[in-house]
Amino acid sequence: MIIPNTDSSGKIIQRISDTSGKLHMPAMPAGTGCRYLVQRFYALQAERVEAYRLFEEGHEAYLRTAPHYDFQRYRQLVHEITLAFSGISKELIEMKERLYEECERPDLSEHIEKLQEKERHKLELTAKLQLAKQNVVDHPEDESGPELVQELRQKIIKTVEAISEILQDFKYDSEELA
Repeated sequence: MIIPNTDSSGKIIQRISDTSGKLHMPAMPAGTGCRYLVQRFYALQAERVEAYRLFEEGHEAYLRTAPHYDFQRYRQLVHEITLAFSGISKELIEMKERLYEECERPDLSEHIEKLQEKERHKLELTAKLQLAKQNVVDHPEDESGPELVQELRQKIIKTVEAISEILQDFKYDSEELA
């Protein structure tokens, strides 16, 4: 496994290590219902944050191998991170449906839908940022490279702010369940 700092988060490593692609939300413990879904939501968000951290660390390690990049290791990292994000997303989609149907909480379901959209956008921006950073390393004479990196970082900051607002709304609307 090529994940940096593999000792820091057993859950994300376990999710990343599961190559079957068949990740399902654990059964709700008896008597917990909607409260369990809310708690699980926060656990999944923590896993997603950890996956981003590992992705960034892995990309920084990849850039340090320039000019003879270790593409095989980086490709493996991207594959594992993709599996992690996919598993988290699948579980959140199932959770969104359960909150809507079983808990009769369309407001919480809508927050998850908005969150998923913003997280997708953040991932796209992160991939673009990684390419831009590599371009800066490969072509230091290109003056537009650092500007693009800065522009993408600002877009990611704005997206993270939007994600934080959605999380705040989720927290407020789910307080009676927590």
